[in-house]
Amino acid sequence: MQRLTVIRWLVLGYLCLFLLTSCSFTNSSTTGKTLTVAVEPTFPPFEFQSATGELQGFDVDLIQAIAQSANFKVKYQNMPFAGMIPALQTQTVDAAVAAMTITAERVKIISFSRPYFKSGLAIATRTDNQNITNFDNLKNKIIGVQIGTTGALKAKNIPGAEIRTFNDSPLTLQALINGNVDAVLNDQVVILYGIKSGDLKRLKIVSSLLTEEFYGIPTPKGSPNLDLINQGLATVLKNGTYAKIYQKWFGTQPPQLPEKSPIENEIPKKGVSELFTSLNIIFKSLPVLLDGALVTLELTTFSVLLGIVGGSLIGIVRLSRIALLRFCAAAYVDFFRGTPLLVQIFMIYFGLPAFTQSFGFTFNLNRLAAAVIALSLNSAAYIAEIVRAGIQSIDPGQAEASQSLGLSSVQTMRYVIFPQALRRMLPPLGNQFISLLKDTSLVAIIGFEELFRKGQLIVAENYRSFEIYASVALVYLFMTLFFSQAFNRWERSLNPFKKQSK
Repeated sequence: MQRLTVIRWLVLGYLCLFLLTSCSFTNSSTTGKTLTVAVEPTFPPFEFQSATGELQGFDVDLIQAIAQSANFKVKYQNMPFAGMIPALQTQTVDAAVAAMTITAERVKIISFSRPYFKSGLAIATRTDNQNITNFDNLKNKIIGVQIGTTGALKAKNIPGAEIRTFNDSPLTLQALINGNVDAVLNDQVVILYGIKSGDLKRLKIVSSLLTEEFYGIPTPKGSPNLDLINQGLATVLKNGTYAKIYQKWFGTQPPQLPEKSPIENEIPKKGVSELFTSLNIIFKSLPVLLDGALVTLELTTFSVLLGIVGGSLIGIVRLSRIALLRFCAAAYVDFFRGTPLLVQIFMIYFGLPAFTQSFGFTFNLNRLAAAVIALSLNSAAYIAEIVRAGIQSIDPGQAEASQSLGLSSVQTMRYVIFPQALRRMLPPLGNQFISLLKDTSLVAIIGFEELFRKGQLIVAENYRSFEIYASVALVYLFMTLFFSQAFNRWERSLNPFKKQSK
């Protein structure tokens, strides 16, 4: 009897386990898979954040409808537009929703869904600009574009134009409002939405569409999820869901879309030697990167020199006997050390012109001036603390002895205190120089074409992110090692014990 009871409980247990496994399998099959989808929430009306921080837009509504129809879930991953194609190449993400145009160059390295939107490039200018009325008028003008877009490619065909690239659409249009560029090439629907919503009241669209483009949902080459996305997209186009979403965001009926992309997805080809291809890309890019390195060195030199002058004065003021001066110097140091350098660059290049224009003044800074000012102000705060600490590290008895010999306070600082403090300040000053050399990469956010920005522009053309960014890193490494050794030699040359031994 006991054996029968044990057997019954074992059979009952196996039945329960089988039922649980079946339920689990059924649930997993009905809920479907989860796709990681890249999105840049700075491109209204396609993808942007609401006032409460929720992701919304035409693309967001569409991918949710596609996911519901094709039985999969969506997990969003924020990233800049220029980083989406490299992320798709490495299969970091499964797809992207970014109003990405289907182009011949892009289909060589990623696969697109069937077209889901028809658009084109337009020219945006300020409302008070009467000189630009068509594409030919852009000759010899300053043109703002978003990096990696078809607008950036189109701008290269403008004779004599100075192209300024920005990381996203809002920054590009803000530069136009501030007067930093003469015109912007961007998607027409994006500009129209901004003007309609009241955010871009001082802008207008001139001329007709420059191009006819179709957007597609990009996926990695050979992705098994492409059929799933196309299946869901076909369903929402057929059952009227797409028309409702289009009406919600654009207030009109959608145009007719082709069933297939005008540019067919290419089959990936295996190269004979990927190593030789990568080396060839690196060698071709080196001249451009070295030009960017020279710009980086110039920017660093100007910023360090101004930072040393300003930081030395602020550091000395921090030791003043006047309380108000000490407080002002401390407030300066706390502000610039306590806020990110990237925010300071935004404040100076984008914020100051917008702030002054609100009072009726026209004011703007070119990129070099804005970059040097931001880097100099930031480095001055750190150098001020280095100078203050270096001076305070000298024994106060030396100042007293100097004054007893009849030297004034200025002479004491110049001939006695500061020469000794300089030797102690040199290592942290060298570290500050190297840190500033690397921090210059942040000015790429305002389109300043230093080393890192040159690399970004190359990647936007050939999409070979690993080779180019590895080359950029090696150039930075070479410069930092060179200057590290230079500062070490300088420090050893100031060592008094070494001089005595000679």
